[in-house]
Amino acid sequence: MTRGTESPVVMIPARLGSARLPNKPLADIGGCAMIIHCYRRAVAAELGPVVVACAEREIAEVIWAEGGEALLTDPDLPSGSDRIFAALSDFDPQGKYNIVVNLQGDLPTLDPALIRRCAAILDDPAVDIGTLAAPVRDLRERHNPNVVKVVAGLTPSCTLARALYFTRAQAPWCGDEAAPLFHHIGLYAYRRRALESFVAHPPSVLEQRERLEQLRALDLGLRIGVALVDTVPLGVDTADDLARAVLEVSKNGGKTRMGEDE
Repeated sequence: MTRGTESPVVMIPARLGSARLPNKPLADIGGCAMIIHCYRRAVAAELGPVVVACAEREIAEVIWAEGGEALLTDPDLPSGSDRIFAALSDFDPQGKYNIVVNLQGDLPTLDPALIRRCAAILDDPAVDIGTLAAPVRDLRERHNPNVVKVVAGLTPSCTLARALYFTRAQAPWCGDEAAPLFHHIGLYAYRRRALESFVAHPPSVLEQRERLEQLRALDLGLRIGVALVDTVPLGVDTADDLARAVLEVSKNGGKTRMGEDE
């Protein structure tokens, strides 16, 4: 879907070398590899072409069998952002696509409406990168360093704000445990020039300290817009997560779950 002068492409980075769940993109969920579920949800968003940026041929062959677009990239690339940029350079050397959505390949039950919501943040020309957040509702997640929080002026009546910081700590501080915190969702929409700037620079000090690459973007002065959504999509990092994904897909009959605005 092209809006005005915007022309989006969705890129899905994928590699087999996951320490916690080996061969994760090829894990079976309802008779299909996980990467296929992610690919289908990206297609269902109807934003533009979908390309899987693969570190290994085994992943590419699964996508090709689906009739999809997959490009092989250097397996030694340090991050998913570097991987999608490498694939983008091969897929679109002329620069036709000026919006790049980075969709992780471990979100097999993602609502396609969230992909569109993320891209829509870039309707504001002042925003360089769009991303999503959801309220932290589980008290244990407030103190869990694996739950990344975004510091932004989000409220029930202000559902789009500028990201000020990302952290694994409980932030922003408030003595009231009922005060809202926001769980960052690792889905990004980049202006192409912002992605080019991001991958051209080395990791920043804060990025290395928090182990959060989006802090590099803030250090570079890039503006990140955050949209508030209701729920955090299921990310598959462990065998338990995979079992939950299998159960959710089976409940939905293996079909892509669409948003209410479909």
